[in-house]
Amino acid sequence: MSAVGLGVHFTSAPLPQQQPLQQQQQHQQQQPAPFALPPPPPPPPLLPTATLCPVQDCIICMEQLSNPSSYETPPSEEGGQSIAPEAVGKFIKCGHTLHMLCMLAMYNNGTKDGSLQCPSCKTIYGEKTGTQPKGKMEIYSVAQSLPGHPDCGTIQIIYSIPPGLQGPEHPNPGQPFTCRGFPRFCFLPDNDKGRKVLELLKVAWMRRLIFTVGTSSTTGEHDTVVWNGIHHKTEMMSNLSGHGYPDPNYLDNVLSELASQGVTEDCLKPPGSGSSS
Repeated sequence: MSAVGLGVHFTSAPLPQQQPLQQQQQHQQQQPAPFALPPPPPPPPLLPTATLCPVQDCIICMEQLSNPSSYETPPSEEGGQSIAPEAVGKFIKCGHTLHMLCMLAMYNNGTKDGSLQCPSCKTIYGEKTGTQPKGKMEIYSVAQSLPGHPDCGTIQIIYSIPPGLQGPEHPNPGQPFTCRGFPRFCFLPDNDKGRKVLELLKVAWMRRLIFTVGTSSTTGEHDTVVWNGIHHKTEMMSNLSGHGYPDPNYLDNVLSELASQGVTEDCLKPPGSGSSS
């Protein structure tokens, strides 16, 4: 599923201390229920090549590419016997090179989340998905400006996730997880860059990347829903805690955090329109 292309028609928003009213609701992103299906195989981000400099090193094992990979594919592994130890390749976008068997070992030992990340430059190939529990993302418009953004209104995001049981992708499958501090209210300036961040946050939400189940860094509580590395501003009128405004670097920082999860402007392009990469 994708949040790309959904229209946004802002209405007034409730204050953070109030419960959102049904008639005030502007837009919701209802997340699909978590699933336990095995992830699809990674897309083919590598192109085999025979024109490598003999002194180049594999970015995984750091041995020269002229030497065979030391990784041996188990005979039972589907497709593994067709990859020769001396086979090498390079990532399509970034051009970094590696042994094909080293790449296979990296994927098999990773999270198998439908994506592959270059270990050298962190470029993500494929579509990364997370382990965020089922919930709801609501979007509202607020007329009041944020500190540091006097020329526009405010976008308010409300995340709601109920407690439940952990799935097979979580730390303790079958055990309950808690949801402290929900609903969570977050704020963006209603300008061009803020709206771009909003659209990318919709994509991240549908890919289950904004929250995860883990240990709270503030309370130490285990098996609870926590942020997953994409920072949000949860205060509207001050920045005493570092989670509010003004913060002139925030939008650029969160765009970088989204990109590190594989969520970029390319995700907003219609299917088949190509990539700028």
